[in-house]
Amino acid sequence: MMESERLPYNDYESGEGGGGIGIDLDPISARKIIEIVGGQGNPPEYGFQYFTSGLDSYLRTIDEDYLGSFIKDGGSAFKMVIGVYGGGKTHFLYCIREVAWNYNYIASYIVLSPEQTPFYKLEQVYKTLAANLIYPQTPEELLSGYDRGIEAVIKAWYNRKYQEMVAKLPGDDGLVHRELATYVSALGPYESTSFRNAVREAFLSLAERRDDDFTLIIQWLEGENPPKNLLKNQGVFEKIDKSTAFKMIRSLVQWVRDLGYAGIVVLMDEAEQTPSMTTKQKAALLSNMRELIDECGHSNFRNAMWFYAVPDENFLEGRTQVYEALRQRLSAVFDAEVNPTGVKIYLEESSEDPIKLLSDIGRKLSAIYEVAYSVKFETSALDETIADIAKAAYERKLEIGYKREFVKNIIGALHRLRKTETEE
Repeated sequence: MMESERLPYNDYESGEGGGGIGIDLDPISARKIIEIVGGQGNPPEYGFQYFTSGLDSYLRTIDEDYLGSFIKDGGSAFKMVIGVYGGGKTHFLYCIREVAWNYNYIASYIVLSPEQTPFYKLEQVYKTLAANLIYPQTPEELLSGYDRGIEAVIKAWYNRKYQEMVAKLPGDDGLVHRELATYVSALGPYESTSFRNAVREAFLSLAERRDDDFTLIIQWLEGENPPKNLLKNQGVFEKIDKSTAFKMIRSLVQWVRDLGYAGIVVLMDEAEQTPSMTTKQKAALLSNMRELIDECGHSNFRNAMWFYAVPDENFLEGRTQVYEALRQRLSAVFDAEVNPTGVKIYLEESSEDPIKLLSDIGRKLSAIYEVAYSVKFETSALDETIADIAKAAYERKLEIGYKREFVKNIIGALHRLRKTETEE
């Protein structure tokens, strides 16, 4: 998607058409959204735009103050997103990813978890980051299944460059391949020479149809660490582990700029915080976070924006120097109007009237539901249903993630309402 096609953010939360909400979905796509929201209470990776509400000021500020200007122009930034379980963190991060794609950033959405990707293991964070790289793609591609990961990015990069060279040098395959080799040899420098050599050799192996070499190099770039002796001919001598992980992340950021993207946006979504971390693991997590925040002030992290979503701030409770150092770095609160440079984004403060927010989400979901099932609800019955479920969900705000509870329950209620109206 080119920048000229970018949509202003009020288009995400307003609309025209069915039920007063703008719906440009076919029934199959609408049904997919309803199935995910009603079954899990989670937003779908594409389609969340149709029921986004209450985030307009936050998104507009991140759009205008960061991704559309500062980050694109060579800056870097870190934001911590704070919201309870089921409070909309994932939905918010998907919205940020959409803004990023509109400006031609590569994005990587990462789920952090104690079992798979704990933040105290940076080598695992690099691995997950690389596995989830997604370049901007069309809505049709996103709905039907899209390319993800560093392998897909490299293939798209090679295909784009190959087509450019063929257009310039039609009918001369030999010269095309020489020009591609010249181009890729000029990449860098990056902080890790092994990383530079790996992406260069991956590109060349595609050009020369060396499939086995390509597979081997991709394994290394994905953090799998194949035996060193197999990679020495490609100039790859480093292992991706805890001692090199930050270097590899910085090199990846540098490489993304060379591909012609505006930069990279990394969205880290902490699925659960575990109290069972050892003291050493917790110290490593805090140290990694402090280093990441500090890196955002250095030139090696240019054109990069990082979001770290957590359910609460309890992990910052402690009396050692590392706790205090991190608390100082995270003290400023993000405010779209007063202090956009603040670090902490409190999702619960995005709306002054939670019941009104839930009701708006409910109306948008009902419009999607109408498309999915080819029905049209009677307005007064629909409004009463939405109001009742919004009130009931919010009354349980201290027990559960009331936003997730609401979206699951409203889909169930729409099923019942459809049956009732059909029987009548």
